[in-house]
Amino acid sequence: MRQINNQGFTLIEIVVVVAIVGILASAAFPVAHIVEQRSRESELRLALRQIRNAIDRYKEYSDNGQIEKKVDESGYPHSLNELAEGIPDQTQPDKRMIYFLRRLPRDPMYPDNTTPAAQTWGMRSYASPPNNPQPGADVFDVHSLSEKSGLNGIPYKEW
Repeated sequence: MRQINNQGFTLIEIVVVVAIVGILASAAFPVAHIVEQRSRESELRLALRQIRNAIDRYKEYSDNGQIEKKVDESGYPHSLNELAEGIPDQTQPDKRMIYFLRRLPRDPMYPDNTTPAAQTWGMRSYASPPNNPQPGADVFDVHSLSEKSGLNGIPYKEW
């Protein structure tokens, strides 16, 4: 009598393995989405902190007389681009430039990557109220233009 040595997998074993892999993959997809969203939220926090610190430093330099400020101006930058493009130092004879940012960060929640970085942010002027931020003659604060909410439930535009 001859003994047949079958090696390999049956169709049922293969179907069971594929089903298990499918279940694991479907469980991992939402986790990957949350990890990506958390990463973008970290980028948003960092970008907001960098821009807000640069705006505060600009105001400090303006109050100290290093940046030219007219009597009727608040001392805040006229645009976000001024923070990266630089402003002449009024205390130096050669009027060397003062830079507050190496480059203006983009809002990571903004959907279009081709839009210039300055246009990805919502701006609040010094004259606008905090509960209704509006752009104006200067940039007092920035916020995200995204209508979505973060993992913490707070809308990105309120960060």
